[in-house]
Amino acid sequence: MAPHHPTSPTGPGTPELVDFTVDLTAQEVLRRAQVMAALGPDWDPIEVLRGEEAAYDLLYSGLDAEQQRVYDGLVAAGVLAPRGDGHAAA
Repeated sequence: MAPHHPTSPTGPGTPELVDFTVDLTAQEVLRRAQVMAALGPDWDPIEVLRGEEAAYDLLYSGLDAEQQRVYDGLVAAGVLAPRGDGHAAA
């Protein structure tokens, strides 16, 4: 298949191509403001991160030998980040 290289049409009655750009800066500022408003004044990002860490600790706790082997393999492959001493919590 031949590569596609569009060419602009030329000739009488053909409209001239114009540069079309959209500046989304104002929209992005509005979007961020709306996200912050939705989170509310009580949102604490540090507490959210602590909660996520606690959830991961719970998720990887109490693994049996086979689950621990799989976990260790995923950490070794770089799929999961090591936690604590590199093993799931007991």
